[in-house]
Amino acid sequence: MNNSITSEIFATLNILVLERIDISVFKIIGNIPDWLIHFCHQNFKSGMDILIPQEEFYFLENFLIDAEEFWQNNGNIKLSSGLWSEADLNGKECQFEAYAICVDTRKILLIELLGEKFTKKQHLIQKARENQLDYQRLIKDNQKKDVLIHCIIHDIAGQLSAINCCLALLEFENLTPKGKYHLEIGRKQSIKQEMLIRDILDLFSAEVLSLEAFTISLEMAPNILSSVQEVIELFYPTFALHNMQLQLAGKVDINADWKVVGDKSRLDRVISNLVENAYRHSPPESTVMIDLQADGDYILFTIEDQGSGVPPEMINTLFQKFSQGKNKSGRAGLGLYFCRITIERWGGKIGYLTSQKGGSKFWFRLPKPVRIEI
Repeated sequence: MNNSITSEIFATLNILVLERIDISVFKIIGNIPDWLIHFCHQNFKSGMDILIPQEEFYFLENFLIDAEEFWQNNGNIKLSSGLWSEADLNGKECQFEAYAICVDTRKILLIELLGEKFTKKQHLIQKARENQLDYQRLIKDNQKKDVLIHCIIHDIAGQLSAINCCLALLEFENLTPKGKYHLEIGRKQSIKQEMLIRDILDLFSAEVLSLEAFTISLEMAPNILSSVQEVIELFYPTFALHNMQLQLAGKVDINADWKVVGDKSRLDRVISNLVENAYRHSPPESTVMIDLQADGDYILFTIEDQGSGVPPEMINTLFQKFSQGKNKSGRAGLGLYFCRITIERWGGKIGYLTSQKGGSKFWFRLPKPVRIEI
């Protein structure tokens, strides 16, 4: 430390070198960097003892507590104080960083004026923050694309499944041999296409978030009764093929106001997912019942089937991503997850109950829209 070249190097690098003599008492080692005179009321000289923090360096008080422990343990790496700002005698703000090190048995404290180094560090930190924001925006954009891809494929698969059922029902019609031949070719091609779509859905593993806009306006809000009626009509051939029934509860008042917060296309998709789920887990010649009830400021939707119900060990994970039953008859384990994030995004709740009649009972509750005064 007494080497004159070493002392000059430290001073040139804007580093003040201090040796600990006693608790809070330090001796200046080597040359004094120019910046020190701008921060101290007295003139310091090399070899001079100074007090920290009682005199000029009170801002190191907390760091010295950790430094004392570091020196007592004879640490073999440097201990950093981190960055801090301090105003000089003229009020100009500068940035510093202190280090505690051990050199043989000597306890050394280094105080560095960062200057341009601080600017570079700040630039790197800012750049890292900007990169993080860009990354988050990229993730959100990809999530939106994933939602769109999943919804398109899921809707195509649902429509194709209904077409297959209609083609199957045509087998019972009085067709000519040539008609039956063309029907069989159509069925094979349609089934082949459905299997391809299911494969794509099985491979679909991206995050699905319901980020799209929706309405809370009474004038623009979707009518959940209309959505239910359209879904029942869509799935009629599928249920009829297996002698099953999909019905709306008779007590539902079709003249009442059934508008809910949301978006019609995604509301249709939520209801379709739940109906398809009930269909897959219901036995032949059974009935799936949909009911709507006014529930204060909410509308309650329920769908009840006569299947075997959900195994107890699966109930807590039903609405999680990629959750599937033991037979994995679902498409990708995303249907109920999509329902949950969509309903919750709209301010509602969704859940599952074991039906009193046996089977499953899924429900969701959506808020009623409000009239927006202009």
